[in-house]
Formats: sequence, C-alpha cells, structure tokens
Amino acid sequence: MRPYIPRKLFIEENCRDSPITRNVLAALPGTPVEFIRSAEEKVEESKRLSPALAGAKKSLILARFKGRFFKACPGQQSRGDTRNVCCDYFVINFASNCHMECTYCYLQSYLNFPYLIVYANLDDLLDELKAAFAAHPERRIRIGTGELADSLALDPLTGYSRYLVDFFARQPNAVLELKTKSDCVDNLLDLDHRCRTVVAWSVNPEFIQRREEHKTATMRQRLDAAARCVAAGYPVAFHFDPLIHYPGWEKGYERLVRDIFARIPASAVAWISLGGLRMTPAQRELMKERFPRSILPYGELIPAEDGKLRYFKPLRTELYRRLLDWIEHRGPGVKVYACMERPEVWDKSFGTRPDSDSALGDYLVQMTGG
Repeated sequence: MRPYIPRKLFIEENCRDSPITRNVLAALPGTPVEFIRSAEEKVEESKRLSPALAGAKKSLILARFKGRFFKACPGQQSRGDTRNVCCDYFVINFASNCHMECTYCYLQSYLNFPYLIVYANLDDLLDELKAAFAAHPERRIRIGTGELADSLALDPLTGYSRYLVDFFARQPNAVLELKTKSDCVDNLLDLDHRCRTVVAWSVNPEFIQRREEHKTATMRQRLDAAARCVAAGYPVAFHFDPLIHYPGWEKGYERLVRDIFARIPASAVAWISLGGLRMTPAQRELMKERFPRSILPYGELIPAEDGKLRYFKPLRTELYRRLLDWIEHRGPGVKVYACMERPEVWDKSFGTRPDSDSALGDYLVQMTGG
C-alpha cells in the first residue's frame, strides 16, 4: 500500500508540544508547515472557497479536539421501530477523514471538508478514558477507533497506536479494536499489548477491492499484515462489511474465507462481523456523481426502517447464511455477529439472537485480555 504523504501540514499553536506533533514532524522533515490558530476556521474557510473533493485531501491538520473523545457507537442510539441489534460498542474519535477512497464510505456525505485531521491532545484523550473506565469497573468495555477515520492508515506518521496499545494493556476492563484497510502495522509488533488490543481488517473479495476500495491495501497485503500481528501475539478480527451482492459473489466470498483461514488460525480470530451494504439516499446520489464506474448505487436497494437503503431482507439473509456456512467450515468456533441488523434478520440468518446488546458485547470480548 502506498503511504499517505501530505503536501502541507497545518498545526494549531496549542498542539506544538504534543508527542503526536513531534512524531509527525520527525516523519515529514521536508514538508511545509503552517501554524494556525484554529482548525475550525481552516475547515470553514475551505467550505466557502470550494467543494471538498477527494483530490484535495493533500493537507494534514494537527488540532486540539474540544469535544468528547469517548462515546457510544451510533448503533446504540437507534430506538423503537428502527432498532437494530447492537454489539454494545464504543468509539474513540482520534481523527477525522480518510485519504483512501472507498466508493461506499459514508464519510463522503458526512465530512464535507478537504483535510485530514488528527487530534493531537493525547493526554486529554487518555484522561477521559481513565475516568470512563473508573466509573464502570464492573464492565468489560469494547472500544474502536475506526468510526471517522481508518485506525492505522496514518500511523506511520503519528505513532498514535503505540500510545493507545500501551494504555489499554494496563486496563483491566477494556479492549481496544484497531480497524483498518491498510497494512500499516509496523508500530504494533514490538509492543507488550497483553492481548488487550484486537487488530481488525475490513475485507471484501478482490473484485470489489479493486473496483470499489481505491487507495487501500490489497487483500493479500491485509492478510500479510494480519499474519504478522498474529505472530506478535495479537488477537485479530475481520469485518465483512459491507457485504456486496454482485455477479459471482458466492465464489468471491467463499475464496476470501478460504484465504483468511489458510493464513490465520481460527484460534487467533477474536470475532468476525457481517454487515450488508447500506447507504442513505443522499449518499447514493453522491456516489453516482463521484464514482460513475461503481456498481454499488445500482444494486437492488430498498428503503429500510432506519431510513437507509439496503438489500431486501431475504437477500441479506442469504448473504449472511452463506458466509456463516463458509466461516463455520473453515474456522469452527469463531464468533460471528451481524452489524447494524434487524432482530428478525438475526433470527433467520443465525437461528437465534442475543438476549441484549450487553450480552452480545460480553460474548465478543470474552477471549481478549489474557
């Protein structure tokens, strides 16, 4: 995978002394730097001057995050008739935006600015986590960093993972998941992680990766990186999300499952998630405009209870059941769950459903933290 190299750095004055800032400056010694008062002002200026285009993601901003780093996954916030089964997940928003160009990524309709932003106030992040964990010592909390940015794609510059893995290694009641489409794992391999960090990859067949996941690591590169992490003692995970229905999908996904378990022992896999393709109507129109060669906006998508466009339930059920069969054949005993899915689809796909969100979260986190 080709590393991300920004053409320019913008650094808030109040982030000069951050270890994240020092790491980025050391990694990019010849890159022009401009110190700024406010990232928010820079972002607002960009919105006034021009639309946020993929080709404009050439600058990296290091800023101070002024909100809450730690929050519940959006899946926990759905209620009533739109309620999906949730895995009791939490997120840390340590960065915003991504230089990789997956056609289906919801960030393109959510973050309409042309910069990558990394939040450099690391001490504030860690202090917030300490307080959250201390407030709930009875819970095992599962946390990811991949909601608004790839967890590892910028790690060769920032070194963020080293601080987070070290911190979570000392937490008795929390597990970190680093989710990526990159192969940027070098910073992880010499750390004393104590199995409290799970390194995870989003995966799709090669046909989809080449057509729809631009600027990402190939599947071979991702599995090579996963094998290196397993050799370093990490539990790993895989996310078949979004699952995509296309001509030949059965052969593509069955081969992908075979390739994963040919490289990765089932005993090292903490969990696997399945999630069908979904998007808002506005996102579909934006995809047609930005990626006219994409096959995804033209699939058999219908409005669902949560307002998103999804494959109709019998097709989603078929996708999940076939993946479950292939995974159980190649990796018996591996924990598999559906992401952001309706209870009735769980029943028809898995034959059962979790008793509660917390029960699913506890089930998934059991093997980690040795």
